[in-house]
Amino acid sequence: MNLKRSLLGMVLLCLPVTLLHAQTSTADQQSLERYTKELTYVNPVLPGDHPDPTLLKVGDDFYHCGSSFHFNPYLPVYHSRDLVHWKIITRVLPPSHSTMVADKPSGGVWQGAITYFYGSYWIYFSSGGQWFSKAATPYGPWSAPVPVKTDSATGNLGYDNSIFVDDDGKPYMVIKNGQKVNRLRALNQEGQLTDTVINLDWINANLQYSWAEGPVMCKRNGYYYYFPAGDVSGGQYVLRATALTADSTKWERLGNFFKPSPDPENAFRSPNHITAPVQLPDGTWWTLGQSYQKTDTDDWSGMGRQTSLYQVIWEGDRPWGLPPVSTPVTKPNLPQGGITWRTACSDHFEDASLHPCWHFLNRYAGAHYSLTDRKGWIRLQPDTAQTHLVQKETDHFYTAITKVDLDASDTSHQAGIYLSNGNQKVYVAFYTGYDNGKKLIFHHDTATFIVANPVGKEVWLMVERNEHLLTASYSRNGHDWIKVSTVNSRALDRTQPNFNSWVGTSIGLFAKGKPADFDCFLYKDGGAPLPAVSYNNYYGIKTVTSPYGKMVTNDSNNGGWMMFAGIDLGTEAQPSGKMTLELSATANARLEVFLDSMPGTQPLATVAISSTQKKLKKISFDIGKSCGQHDVFIRFAPGSNGAANIRSLSFSAK
Repeated sequence: MNLKRSLLGMVLLCLPVTLLHAQTSTADQQSLERYTKELTYVNPVLPGDHPDPTLLKVGDDFYHCGSSFHFNPYLPVYHSRDLVHWKIITRVLPPSHSTMVADKPSGGVWQGAITYFYGSYWIYFSSGGQWFSKAATPYGPWSAPVPVKTDSATGNLGYDNSIFVDDDGKPYMVIKNGQKVNRLRALNQEGQLTDTVINLDWINANLQYSWAEGPVMCKRNGYYYYFPAGDVSGGQYVLRATALTADSTKWERLGNFFKPSPDPENAFRSPNHITAPVQLPDGTWWTLGQSYQKTDTDDWSGMGRQTSLYQVIWEGDRPWGLPPVSTPVTKPNLPQGGITWRTACSDHFEDASLHPCWHFLNRYAGAHYSLTDRKGWIRLQPDTAQTHLVQKETDHFYTAITKVDLDASDTSHQAGIYLSNGNQKVYVAFYTGYDNGKKLIFHHDTATFIVANPVGKEVWLMVERNEHLLTASYSRNGHDWIKVSTVNSRALDRTQPNFNSWVGTSIGLFAKGKPADFDCFLYKDGGAPLPAVSYNNYYGIKTVTSPYGKMVTNDSNNGGWMMFAGIDLGTEAQPSGKMTLELSATANARLEVFLDSMPGTQPLATVAISSTQKKLKKISFDIGKSCGQHDVFIRFAPGSNGAANIRSLSFSAK
C-alpha cells in the first residue's frame, strides 16, 4: 500500500502544474455552476399519486406509465426528455372500453407496463387477467384492449407484470401472480405468450421478499438482472444470472438494491417497485421508484405513492440504487426538452376535448359532462348521483380557484371544489348549495361551516392549501375574497385504511343533484401569495425562522436559486405584468427572475434590493406580459450570504 501511494505521488509530481490546476479549476467551476444553473433536482420528480411506475427509453425520449386503478380514462402516459420533467401526453383506455374493469376504489386497471418491441408500442395491464393495447406512437391512438391468453403451464398471469426485451429484440413477460409465483415467458409478434415458461417460483418460495411484487429486468455485460420489490411499505432487491434459466443454482441473490439513506430528514424512506434501469448516452444508469411521504412527525401518505428518480451505480457487475435523500441530486446529463416540472394543471375549458391531466372516479362521471353545451365552460351533468372531474394533487402549497354557476334550490344541489382520498371516505368539499336558502358550505370530515351566499348563482370559490391547513373563501369577481373558515386536513393527508385503496388524493370539481357549469379551474393561482418555502426545486438556499414566520434565503456567497412549479400567471386576455416579493433584507442584494429555465436565457426581471433594516417589505417590479402556467425561478446573485429573506411571491396585472 505504501508503495502504491509513493507511485501515485510520483505520478502527480510528474503532471504539469497547469494540468493539475485546470482539473481543480474545472471541478470548482462545476460546483459553482450549481448555484446559478439548474443542474440538480429534488425528488419526487412525479409528485402526487404515481404508483407502480414503468419506464421506456426510445431514442432520446422517455415514457412512463403505471397503475391507474379506478381513475379513468385509464393509464395516463407521460413523456420526458431528461427524466426529471414530465408531462401527460395521452390516456390509453377510455371508459367506453372498460367494461371488464371493476368500477370502484381498489378496482380498476393495475400495472400499465409500457414497452416497445417488433416496431410497435405496447402497454400491458391487468384487470381480471392480462390485457394489452397497441399503438404506432406513444401518443396513440391506442387499440382496444386484447386479452393475453395463457395455459396450464404458465397459469394465472396475475398483476404488476412487466416486459423485458433482450438484446436480440425478443420480448418476455415478467409474470407475477400472488406472492409465490414468479415466471418468465416469451411474447410473439401478436403480443401473445409463446415458447415454454421459465419457472422462477423458487425466488419467493419462503416469502424472502414479502410480496416479491412488480418484478422488472434489465441486462448488462452479459448478466440478466431481476429486481423484485417487497410490498407497499418498501423493500427492493436484486438477483442476477448469465442466462435466462429456471435453475435456481444459476442465479445469485445480491440482496438490497438501494444504499441506505444517510439523510435523517428524508421523507421518502423506502422506495421500491422500481422501473427497469435504463442506460443513457453518457454511460450512466437511472431508474424510477415509488414511495410514500412520511417522517416521524409528519405524514403525507394520503397523497399516494410518489415517484422519484434514482441513479444506479455499478460496483463491478453489482447494481446499487443511490440512497434516497431530501437534498438536491445531480441531474442526468440530458436536455430538458421544453417540458416544465410536473404539477396539477389549470384549465379554462376552451378545447373540444378534456386535457389528459383530468380523470373521473367512476364510469358514470366519465359519461356525464359536456364541453360544448356552453362554450368556454364545462358542464357536469349529474342526475341523482354525484359527478367529479379531478386530477392528482401534487403540492403542499397551492390555491385552487373555480367559477361555478349553479342555481341551487334543494339540499341535494351542490357544486364546487372537491378533494378526496382513495376510498372516498374522507373528503373536503367547498361548494355552493342550499340550506334554507342559497348557502356556501365548507365540509371536511366531521366539520361543516355554512354561510349565506350573497353573490347568487355565479360565484367564485377558492381553497388555499398551506400544508395541512385548508382555507375556503368566496368572491363576486375572482379578486376580492371573503374567508369562510380554515380546517386541518391531516385526516385526509395521513395514512389511510386499506392502503388508501392503492391511490392518493385527487383535487378538482364536483356537482351533485343538478347540472352545474364551471368556467375554469385554476391551480396555484399567481394572484394569491405563495409562501417561499413551497419551492419544488432548489440549490444553495435554506429556510430560516424569522419574526415573520418561515422565510427563504441563500446559504453562501455563491448565490443560489429556487423554483416554484406551475404558477398560473393568467390568460392572454388578462396576463400578469407585475411580480411582488414580500421580503426583508439586512444588506443590499440582487435577485433575478426566470420562467421555465435558467441556463442560456435572459432574466425576466433583475431586482436590486436595498436593506430594509430587517423589516418586512413588499417590492413590486415589471415582468412584461406573462400568461399560462410556468415554473418561476428566483436566483440570488453571488454576494452576501443571507442578505435577503423572502417570505412570499405573487403576481398581478400592471
